[in-house]
Amino acid sequence: MFVLVAALLLLGVVLGAVAHLPLPVVLAAAAVIGLWLALFGVRERFSHRTR
Repeated sequence: MFVLVAALLLLGVVLGAVAHLPLPVVLAAAAVIGLWLALFGVRERFSHRTR
């Protein structure tokens, strides 16, 4: 339960910080994070096939 509260608190702090940034900066950061997650997912998918 403590971990859930800490995660929600951290999420609130991050969303509060994002609310003060200009929209192009937020969209650029979201694109970078999305690309990183997509590359990680593709890498994980193909790494399990070769083992």
